[in-house]
Amino acid sequence: MNAKVDRDTWGVPHLRAGDPLALAYLQGRNAATDRAWQLELEHRRALGTSAAFLGPEALSWDTFARQARLADTAQHCWENLDDDTREWVAAYVDGVNHSLSSAALRAPEFAETGLTPQKWQPWAPLAIWMAIHILFAGFPTKLWREHVAHHLGDDYLDLFNAEGPDTAGSNGWLIPGHRTAAGTPIIAGDPHRYIESPGVYQQIGLACPEYDVIGLAVPGIPGLAHFGHTGGVAWAITNAMSDYQDLYSEQLRRTTTGVEALGPDGWQAATKHTEIVEVAGADPVEIEVIETARGPVIIGGPDASQAISLRYPPRVTHRIGFEVLPKLLKATTVADIDSAVDRWVEPVNVVMAADTAGGLLHRTAGLVPIRHEDNRLRVVPAWEAEHQWQGWHESMPRATVEDAVAMANTRHLAEPLGVDYAAPHRYNRITQLLHERTDWTVETGPVIHRDTFLGSADSLLGLLEDHEDLSPEATALREKLFAWDKRMDASSTVASSYAALRRALVRRLAEHPTLAVLDQDVDLPEIFTPYLDTTAHTYFALESLLVANLPDVNVSWLAREALEEVAHHKPRGPWGETHQLTPLHALRGPVFADGEEHYEFALSGDHHCVMSTSSLPGLTDVCIRASAARYAWDVSDRDNSAWIVPLGASGVLGDAHHHDQLPLWLRGDLAPVNSDLTAEDQSYEQHVESFGLVRIRPVIPTEDLDLIHEWVTADRASFWGMTGQTREQILATYEFLDSVPTHQAYIAELDGAPVALFHTYDPQADPVGTAYEVEPGDLGMHFLVAAGDNRPNFTGNLFVALGNFIFTHHGHPRLIADPDAANTPAITRMTRTGFTLGPITTYTQHDNTPKTAQLAFLSRATFLGS
Repeated sequence: MNAKVDRDTWGVPHLRAGDPLALAYLQGRNAATDRAWQLELEHRRALGTSAAFLGPEALSWDTFARQARLADTAQHCWENLDDDTREWVAAYVDGVNHSLSSAALRAPEFAETGLTPQKWQPWAPLAIWMAIHILFAGFPTKLWREHVAHHLGDDYLDLFNAEGPDTAGSNGWLIPGHRTAAGTPIIAGDPHRYIESPGVYQQIGLACPEYDVIGLAVPGIPGLAHFGHTGGVAWAITNAMSDYQDLYSEQLRRTTTGVEALGPDGWQAATKHTEIVEVAGADPVEIEVIETARGPVIIGGPDASQAISLRYPPRVTHRIGFEVLPKLLKATTVADIDSAVDRWVEPVNVVMAADTAGGLLHRTAGLVPIRHEDNRLRVVPAWEAEHQWQGWHESMPRATVEDAVAMANTRHLAEPLGVDYAAPHRYNRITQLLHERTDWTVETGPVIHRDTFLGSADSLLGLLEDHEDLSPEATALREKLFAWDKRMDASSTVASSYAALRRALVRRLAEHPTLAVLDQDVDLPEIFTPYLDTTAHTYFALESLLVANLPDVNVSWLAREALEEVAHHKPRGPWGETHQLTPLHALRGPVFADGEEHYEFALSGDHHCVMSTSSLPGLTDVCIRASAARYAWDVSDRDNSAWIVPLGASGVLGDAHHHDQLPLWLRGDLAPVNSDLTAEDQSYEQHVESFGLVRIRPVIPTEDLDLIHEWVTADRASFWGMTGQTREQILATYEFLDSVPTHQAYIAELDGAPVALFHTYDPQADPVGTAYEVEPGDLGMHFLVAAGDNRPNFTGNLFVALGNFIFTHHGHPRLIADPDAANTPAITRMTRTGFTLGPITTYTQHDNTPKTAQLAFLSRATFLGS
């Protein structure tokens, strides 16, 4: 199988390679090519070094990432992987390292920040995964409960139970064959996350002789962790809303040798060291990193008024579940998926799967500790033995699938594992829609994705029924609200009025003296302060607060006041005028490049709609969290499946596929998979003055065999090492080169006539890489000029085009050559071209023969400067 990248109509990459390792390498290269800035940003966030280019606003995150020991935990988890998985992840990292430096030239963020890509270590994907998901289980909610209990008393510990106020959620549904037109299952849904630019999911196809899979990848992570279709089986996940991280109140004291922490068995030594966090535009900050027997201290310390440590499964077990990822790619049945996810760790998910043989799966997967009930609710004392972990939940909840089922972060399946769950509105609405018909198809499925019915509206509207003495304006508005279909459509002015009413009520509740006290004494690191925002919690827990018996709070009267306020303001425009998508970008970069057509991002939906588009009423109508992707897997006919992401396949501003999917996404529509695949054009042309038109194209082994055989077996090509080989041997060599993503073979043509053969390769994957210190983005080259009439400076003119192909078109920072040390003419040509000679070295080649080579180096700066 050739190693190649095909692109569909939407620029989605479909990768093919000769084996799983080559495919992982190619996926890493592609991730760097399409998402260079995103990969660099997430890598630096995982290392806790993002403030060095983002400035003081990133300091709190960097401090947390270091004190939580994310990178160190990732290294331990990497070392604990089996050999095959480590090799697979390392191949992905090699691909990233090879392409990231060159890809950075296309991403404007690197120029804006002056950032140079940093080499990835093999464990980098694990660190990125942890950084993305460390807050998924919502442990900061325990800080909020502690804060509420401190101000209002323990009786109000659960007052703001919003059934999942702050964690990311998702929709998903599995439709068995008896409810589909084709008689075979469909799996569909949409993960809800903050909408970032570039997006957290990348549509991709991954094919090699062992498997052929499509799905949604997380850039920076090999394989397909969450959503995929192998042709035989499809799977999807949602957040199970499980509680698997604990916070401990620590007593710390300094000693002459370090720091000690009080545990159940008395005072014990804690580990301690200091680190320096670089901050752009400010002085570096020294932080203390302390870890007790419970876990890393993430708040306070021995000299502060409090110290709180975090205990989380990967830090305890040195496992994160990455060994599952290659198994998912190889799965052909539900049983394979079921067996694979048994080893999953974090985050804890609800998994749905269906296969072509009729197998159906609905279960939870992940690692959840067994411990005291208080651990699940609040910060607990580290010195009390009853709060130690007592093992793990061995049997994760699962259910038999007999009819269409939904998953929407509710407690229906995962109740024993968590505390806070999503309100049931999305789950109930999806279930209702699923049971309304028995002829579902992928094409009809989007009526669920884009459903805007707001099931939570009744709780607020019910407060308006008994008021008799309203003003005429408020009476008229109330009648409109009572007649409203409860659909949060972008075009609806009544939906907009309802949102304004809700915002006014949320503000009044949050500002009432009973709750306003919660705005006091918020003394936590900046990263946690959003989790203690009273207005946000009031909105998310509004339904609970409306029926709670709050002292001195007349919610009915507050609702009346809110109604009068909205009624006496100027008439509201459509909901979509204020409810608009605002993708988050670390540099606050635009969606549209200069010269591109701008359009509005008006959105339908709301937090409790199936089309979940979340804002923060009381603060803003702007949407920052919604469907990070939508998918519909036709289990029996994968090519009939569909998907969409909020922006596009490319993370490069100005690229044709940067945001070309956005109009479809805004409407709730999906795009077909595998639409009009075409191979990436790997050819290059340049007119060289006084020389001619140089075209560089990939070798096609079967078509170019006669030409290559003639060139490489000629006496003048003795240093090429193939003079005695047969046509069959030469064909096998070039078919191998065509099958691996680390090596490429090209023919250079001058005015249509072939004149040279050259190979490029990743030195990490070549014996020459053992002879010098490989830098990220290095590219090796072998170069053979065909026999022909002597022309002045022929090689130099030809290399103008070759150099631009390598340095400008592909963006590699450095070119490496390793001619035989005895090949004086080649070495002379290289020095004339600008190469700097390195050491002479001897290494073992692929055929186990030794080679003594003269290393030579040419940088992009030197070439472009000449």
